[in-house]
Amino acid sequence: MEKNMLKRLNKYIAAMSPLFIFSVLSAQLQVSYSIDLLTDSTPISPYIYGTNKDFDPAVNWTAFRQGGNRLTGYNWENNASNAGKDWHHVSDNYLAGIAGISDSSAPGKVTTTFLDDALEKNAYSIVTLQMAGYAARDKKGPVSAEQSAPSERWAEVVFTKSETFSLKPDQDDNYVYMDEYVNFLINRYGLANTGKGVKAYSLDNEPALWSETHPRIHPDKVLCSELIKRSIALSKAVKNVDSHAEIYGPALYGFNAFLSLQDAPDWLAEKNSAGYDWFIDYYLDKMKMAENEAGFRLLDVLDLHWYSEARGDNRITENFAGTHKDALARVQAPRTLWDPDYQENSWICENYKSYLPLIPRVQASINKYYPGTRIAFAEINYGGGNHISGAIAIADMLGIMAKYQVYLAALWPLSDQNAFHSAAYKMYRNYDGKNSAFGDLYVSYSSGDIENSSLYVSCMTGQTQLNLVVINKSFDQFINGSFSLNAADTIVSGEVWRLDSLSSAISKVDPVKDIDGNTFRYKIPAASVCHIILKLKSGSGVIKTRKEKSFGGAKLENRLNQFNPFFKIIFSSNDQG
Repeated sequence: MEKNMLKRLNKYIAAMSPLFIFSVLSAQLQVSYSIDLLTDSTPISPYIYGTNKDFDPAVNWTAFRQGGNRLTGYNWENNASNAGKDWHHVSDNYLAGIAGISDSSAPGKVTTTFLDDALEKNAYSIVTLQMAGYAARDKKGPVSAEQSAPSERWAEVVFTKSETFSLKPDQDDNYVYMDEYVNFLINRYGLANTGKGVKAYSLDNEPALWSETHPRIHPDKVLCSELIKRSIALSKAVKNVDSHAEIYGPALYGFNAFLSLQDAPDWLAEKNSAGYDWFIDYYLDKMKMAENEAGFRLLDVLDLHWYSEARGDNRITENFAGTHKDALARVQAPRTLWDPDYQENSWICENYKSYLPLIPRVQASINKYYPGTRIAFAEINYGGGNHISGAIAIADMLGIMAKYQVYLAALWPLSDQNAFHSAAYKMYRNYDGKNSAFGDLYVSYSSGDIENSSLYVSCMTGQTQLNLVVINKSFDQFINGSFSLNAADTIVSGEVWRLDSLSSAISKVDPVKDIDGNTFRYKIPAASVCHIILKLKSGSGVIKTRKEKSFGGAKLENRLNQFNPFFKIIFSSNDQG
């Protein structure tokens, strides 16, 4: 009896074996990754790892932006600011309070505290200037509609002072001068081309929304012509005081601002005047014309803000967007930045598909209207700050910024739940708790299955290693990755650090094993980000070919780090032709 039962069981197992094998195989993805060290590499801007709020110092941020709606009405003379529609149009001491400043009577104290902190952390910084017309004159609370500017509650913002600058500005003259502000900062920190000098200034914040966020300052919708006039005048005021400073503008809040400056009243007339396709074209062209007249560049970095409009069950940047469909949409959303074959579920893709993918489209506008202008996403977020899908989206975004030579990117936190966003940045900036980081030169590669996986490869100047960030976007299948390296060098070992759905803590996991020449296999778990550090025998393969590359129309010498003139790229090479 027992033997017959055993026979029947064996037959059942044999019959089911193919199904079992198929089930196991279907739970994995076969992806090939090929890395090529024998082709050109390109420099990676160190400023793509930035933030608007230092919510986790352990990230090892590289750039800080002093931004947000509050800065539009900031008065550097007395540190007052206005909340606008965000909070009852209150003029108060908020900015000093959140910075922990006990005595806010000193001119520029909010900004100098911000800059001192950035310098202490060896980070690049952007100071936001006021351009909407008025700044808070007092800290006396809510401003009524009847007290809208001009009134005693406001000081007029003037870009250029006709009198001698003062380091102790007159707080009773009803004016706040921007060039005097810049001079004040130069007196404390030096010019932008010195070690401590303020490197960059933003031409205010999200002007397309001024009439909505700050109706007490600028009640009418901003005109295209008005914004250009103000931008040119303020940029000249800065450059006349510090010609080395970088100018960021126009700090557009999102796609409708990219398209038409939020349906600016004069947009159609301006658009038709020269056949502009979208407002970005118009802005670049007008700033270039102004440069030609002034004799010096008036816009260094085109600043765009990007909060993904992609949807699952909800828009993925909403704090309540926590369904599985939201997570699936979130991990795919960064493809809208670069992938012409990807179509996200959003009103932008549905109605304005020709403007996507975004980075190539913006770069085409730059090439046509203002060559040499760099790209920044000074506010960016994909939601999911406390979920692995948020980490995957941010890790993918950072790799894209490196690949496409974006100059600066800065996260704007959407809540105080950001553990997985923080971890994603650490995968590039501090994966081992010792501030070890992704490299400064981008290495060529090819990979399959871009829907489920991303790969980003770099090398660090002067080091004999490669850094690979490998992402598995699938939530239910691991990747059986096949890696190959084309190089005049040999892989010696591979250390691996991983972030997955179990925890926002990054863990050191099993190393790369069974390296055969320059090939190996490694399993990437579902919904995870791995940072693989490949040690090379001699390092000669890392720096085999470093030819000149172009960035925004500017010719670059790879021996000089074009993103930071104070740091040179030093390397040696076995030149084999």
